[in-house]
Amino acid sequence: MFGAVQTAAQGDDAPRVLRTTADDAITPVIADHLKEAVGRAEDEGYDALVVELDTPGGLDTSMREIIQRFLSAEVPVVVYVSPQGARAASAGAIITFASHVAAMAPGTAIGAATPVGLEGGDVENKVINDAAALAESVARLRDRDVDFVVDTVREGRSASADEALHVGAIDVVAASLGDLLDEIDGRQVEVAPAGTTVTLRTAGAVLDEHDMGVLRRIQQTLADPNIAFLFLSIGTLALIYELTSPGIGAGGAVGVVLILLALFSLSVLPVNTVGLLLLGLAAALFVAELFAPGIGVAAAGGTAALVLSGIFLFDDAPGLEVSMAVVAPVAAVVGCAVVFAGRLVLRTRATDSTTTGPGLFIDRTVTVHHVVGGRAQAFVEGAWWNVRPVNGELQPGRARIVDVEGLDLVVEPAPDNSNDQQTGES
Repeated sequence: MFGAVQTAAQGDDAPRVLRTTADDAITPVIADHLKEAVGRAEDEGYDALVVELDTPGGLDTSMREIIQRFLSAEVPVVVYVSPQGARAASAGAIITFASHVAAMAPGTAIGAATPVGLEGGDVENKVINDAAALAESVARLRDRDVDFVVDTVREGRSASADEALHVGAIDVVAASLGDLLDEIDGRQVEVAPAGTTVTLRTAGAVLDEHDMGVLRRIQQTLADPNIAFLFLSIGTLALIYELTSPGIGAGGAVGVVLILLALFSLSVLPVNTVGLLLLGLAAALFVAELFAPGIGVAAAGGTAALVLSGIFLFDDAPGLEVSMAVVAPVAAVVGCAVVFAGRLVLRTRATDSTTTGPGLFIDRTVTVHHVVGGRAQAFVEGAWWNVRPVNGELQPGRARIVDVEGLDLVVEPAPDNSNDQQTGES
């Protein structure tokens, strides 16, 4: 499939090419990965770096970091939009134009680089003008068709591989990586520092891989708005559950872990303050539903706020939006879970008022624990109560409840022949 590409060393004279991939949205994680690949290619003396690209676009800041690194590279950078069906859209298009050699596989597409997610007016015009200026500078530096490159920004123009080659926006259309390396062998490109010209040696090259690694792949997975929204929603629900039903802390632990993972996502994604405020409002309404359950009005409001937070949580960037296919079911599940939990709280309160009121503890026998300085505790009906003696000193062991004052159980020593009543102790 790879034609002249070799995967084993063919001697000291064989050219060496480093290959890596970027097949996801352009995020800070992808930017770090590609910058690292350029650095490795320079440090280890590779004849070229090939980046196989397939992206819907991504963050403007990350795109600019990648472009700056490509323009300052001391090794030829070849961007190859592949496999067939792949695209270099939005930020990916300008990254491709910034490479020393821009190549595409048949059946791929490039373009649609207009900034999105803005409200219109002067701000939008300024951002588009800025992006167009960058695209024009890159096109002139790499000797590409300026009109086409600028139109991808201003008009959202896209093109197939053959059309992009015809207008002079890219350099090569190749069916495979092997064909590409054979095709560009012997071409001259200018690398950094300015004025340095090198001749590409890529035919029959030894091919080494630069993998993202497990940690960076995990980071890229977390840098997904859908994952971030899911973790924020479920993590918040878990914390609410823990606060309203304290137990062994499993819900709280899960909630904290999910929130921390979501915070990482938020640190690398373009967060919108309105979205965060809506998320906080949703959490507050869900808590209100649990502490004051009624007909579900608060839960309904929380669900609506959660849906809106998913819509507004991230500033739009191609490939970095929360899908409504995620927002709607997550909000529905969280809302229903809160309503169900509220019903349980209401039922528990009703049960407690008739079967486990503190007044019903009178004459029950309990086990006194943790006697320190005249104070102690006893576990009754699923909760720890403070214990104090009716008179005299408090001793550990069995005792009979004679009164309940606030959160204190007043006890006296239980007779040895007492018939213990059920207290719900564990």
